[in-house]
Amino acid sequence: MAGFPFTGCRVRPRDALERAAGRAAPIIAMYEAALVAWRAGQLDAAEQHCRTALAHSPGHAEALHLRTLIALQQGRIAEAEARLREALAPRQNARRLVDFALALRAQGRVDDTRAALRRALALDPTLAAAHFYLANSFGPDEAAQAAAHLRAAIRCDPALAEAHNNLGNLLRATQPAEAQAAFERAIALRPDFMHAYFNLGTLLASMQPATAEATEATEATLRRALELDPRFAPAWSRLGQLLCAQRPDAAEAALRRAIELDPELAAAHFHLGNLLCARRPDAAAQALRRAVEIKPDFAAAWVNLAHALTKTHPKDAEAAARQAVALDPGLADAHYNLGTLIGVTHPEEAVDALRRAVALQPDHRLAWHHLGLVLKGERLHEAEAALRRAIELDPADPAGHAALGNVLLDMGRLDESVASYRQALALASVESSSEDGASGDIVVAHSDLIFALAFQTDDPQTLLDECRRFAARYEPPVLEPHAPGEDNLTPGRRLRIGYVSPDFRSHCQALFTVPLLAHHDRAAFEIVCYASVAKPDAMTQHIKTLVDVWRDVRELDDAALARQIRDDRIDILVDLTMHMAAGRRLLFARRPAPVQLAWLAYPGTTGSPAMDYRLTDPWLDPVDEPGRDALYSERSLRLPDAFWCYDAQVAGLEVNPLPAAGGEPITFGCLNNPAKISDHALRLWSAVLAAVPHARLLLLAPPGAPRKTLGARAQAQGIDPARVAFVGHQTRRLYLETYHRIDLALDSFPYNGHTTSLDAFWMGVPVVTRTGRSAASRGGWSIAANLGMPELVAHTDEDFVRVATGLAHDLPRLGALRAGLRARMKASPLMDAPRFAANIESAYREMWRAHCEGQRET
Repeated sequence: MAGFPFTGCRVRPRDALERAAGRAAPIIAMYEAALVAWRAGQLDAAEQHCRTALAHSPGHAEALHLRTLIALQQGRIAEAEARLREALAPRQNARRLVDFALALRAQGRVDDTRAALRRALALDPTLAAAHFYLANSFGPDEAAQAAAHLRAAIRCDPALAEAHNNLGNLLRATQPAEAQAAFERAIALRPDFMHAYFNLGTLLASMQPATAEATEATEATLRRALELDPRFAPAWSRLGQLLCAQRPDAAEAALRRAIELDPELAAAHFHLGNLLCARRPDAAAQALRRAVEIKPDFAAAWVNLAHALTKTHPKDAEAAARQAVALDPGLADAHYNLGTLIGVTHPEEAVDALRRAVALQPDHRLAWHHLGLVLKGERLHEAEAALRRAIELDPADPAGHAALGNVLLDMGRLDESVASYRQALALASVESSSEDGASGDIVVAHSDLIFALAFQTDDPQTLLDECRRFAARYEPPVLEPHAPGEDNLTPGRRLRIGYVSPDFRSHCQALFTVPLLAHHDRAAFEIVCYASVAKPDAMTQHIKTLVDVWRDVRELDDAALARQIRDDRIDILVDLTMHMAAGRRLLFARRPAPVQLAWLAYPGTTGSPAMDYRLTDPWLDPVDEPGRDALYSERSLRLPDAFWCYDAQVAGLEVNPLPAAGGEPITFGCLNNPAKISDHALRLWSAVLAAVPHARLLLLAPPGAPRKTLGARAQAQGIDPARVAFVGHQTRRLYLETYHRIDLALDSFPYNGHTTSLDAFWMGVPVVTRTGRSAASRGGWSIAANLGMPELVAHTDEDFVRVATGLAHDLPRLGALRAGLRARMKASPLMDAPRFAANIESAYREMWRAHCEGQRET
């Protein structure tokens, strides 16, 4: 109904031959002259002939009737009603009552209109026009009555094309097949019936799957409507909407034609905005703003406007989303859009909005998906359920499996997590077989898989192979060679170093970046930070003060950021994130700097041919181990001491005496992410606990599913649940205070603790570590070696149990270690920031000299 043309039928004065016999010939001639002029559109002449006829015969009903129609056409509604009353006065006539009803309808007098039409039907129940116009008098809530009268009109006059068209409009939402038949019948009766073609095309667009064949048939129907009326803007708008998916340029042309013909057609602006949303967000927002200016209660347009504004004007986006909800609280998409927009800033309200969306529309897959994302923090069990529901609705969606993999990883269900990531990649491979490129979601999922594999295996070849698969799959479309002719190949000049990260904030990365940035030789190096920080904080502001140039690049895509880096003439670009969360691996594939380096995120590889170097140290990657450097795609450059330089960044927190010295059972602890705690690690810990019968184990796991899962896994490896206690996520200070409860830390394996181990040592808690083959499984070795404590390093499972139990049974030694560890930390390379910065800068100089020499040779 709304937006779909209902048509009126052609009700004209009866032919003069129907008049009563014996009518005077002059009057006949005058009336017929009036009819000829009326049919020719000469309304003033027709009315003058009627006046002449009525001057000769004041009661001439046909002339009175024709004057009524002329008055209606010229907008003289009150006069038309008066004329009809005069024409009806001599006798009640069903057809004249229909005309009288039309005059009443033109004045908006619905009840009087219906009364006149019902009187007409009482006089002549077979009068199709009366049924037709009575049907048109009913509103959307009275569709059943309207349909009944339209069907009656068709029974009375099967050739009444307008009735078939209007019946189709009534049935299009509830009985589309019958509606289609009605439109097709209207067209068969009147091949020039433009509105019927338009309505049929609109119906077909809503019924058909989005195949090329279906689109072609629907397009032909709409184009036929436009052949009949090339200036009918709604048909251009519908055509543009139809073509959006398969022929965007043609769609845009059609929609702009609709707007040219009718600038106030809100639907055309709406569809244009939707079309442009992915390609030109600013233009999309402009079109959608125009749609809501024209039609302020257009809730769907407010929804899409919010989406278009998400990246460029987030505050305006949230306001638009809230407006959509206020306008139509029953619109699931409005609640969904609001939930996605405020997921980071107002997570609880976002959960409520998304729950409302799925309550209104239980099959809203995207709402279930985003509900799972928002619930991911501390409500992982609910997040898993929401994501599994999204996958149930669309099992072939890679993003659903990838998001589920993240939730399972946070719950410590590592093998299931890896399986979900692999399923996402397999589905994406099928999806992309007929498409170009890869979605951002699947690139992230593949990075997540790579990071999760480091928790699952210590085989560096397995990790390298997966990283190379990533590079081979996503990097070729964006690979760009560096233009060496622009480089200043002076080895000793001041170098411009660019650091790229989303984690210049209160994040564990800041424990390592701040010491380095604070001690760079700014006379020899100009430091530029490219920050993609979603929620800047006080640490962000502090880091800004430590560098020469700060660029907030969170709104730049990789291509735009690469241009910015080239414009900044960066010499060495450092990736601080690699395959971790919010990394920008495809930025580095664009080769924006002549030398590119991976460091800090984790000791490992990117697999990318666009990365020149990786930093490591002599314990992560022993120089005398045959074939070691072949396990990385980059050239490995070993710092002389440690991979890290650490600053606890908490003041006034002292080391406490050994807890077990007071007579309590010894407490082992591991405060690593549950995802790092493999079954292998649990078996090692189980053996330690078996050798120290009264000992306890303190682990970090959020309440709910993660804690339950980890407890069950520990029990499966022989650890008595009664001996295990848990803590949840805490502020950094409270987290560090948790080490006051721990006597001896047990490292995770195959991914060792890195930040957590440094934190433990800082708090006086020794960490017993197990080495493996991968660099990530040797982090504990690097830390212990730099502290001069190789006795804490185990190279076999048996050694691990021996070292841990030996310390647990020697409380005086353990107490002495606790008392001296902080001083040992401070005196070690692990906290010597000037020394570390000099080592890093020496590495940068070595890289730059090699680059200069290589360019000169070529």
